[in-house]
Amino acid sequence: MATENTNLSNYDSKTLPDATHLRFGIVVSEWNPTITEGLLKGAVDTLLDCGVAESNIRIIHVPGSFELIYGAKKMQQQLVDAVITIGSVIKGETKHFDFVCDGVTQGIKDLNILHDVPVIFCVLTDNNLQQSVERSGGIHGNKGVEAAVTAIKMAHLSHTL
Repeated sequence: MATENTNLSNYDSKTLPDATHLRFGIVVSEWNPTITEGLLKGAVDTLLDCGVAESNIRIIHVPGSFELIYGAKKMQQQLVDAVITIGSVIKGETKHFDFVCDGVTQGIKDLNILHDVPVIFCVLTDNNLQQSVERSGGIHGNKGVEAAVTAIKMAHLSHTL
């Protein structure tokens, strides 16, 4: 989804499935903490706004985005209805960016294929810090909000199928 000139944080909680009985796991990368903590705040605030009890939100931190995969796998085993993975990888001068982004994307995809608890991808893969700031509470909204809305919808889908 292109985000240029778009605020991603607009949602109507009345149009979402009932989330009051759902439990969510959130796995947050410690790398680029200004960005990831902003995304986390957006996700948590949205879940609470949609009626999720604070006690039904479990948060763990992992060192970097690559470790989100292991954290999400362990979180899937914690009786949650959906897992949100939050990270930020900003392009540098080496191919490290490509390897991390590809590995995290494939790892989270694999968790969704192999297990029944949906894992939501909220990993910013931006070219520069400014793009990350704009998507973690800046002019383009907060991708953490979008991830929380997606988690509610996917948890509901999981229970209805």
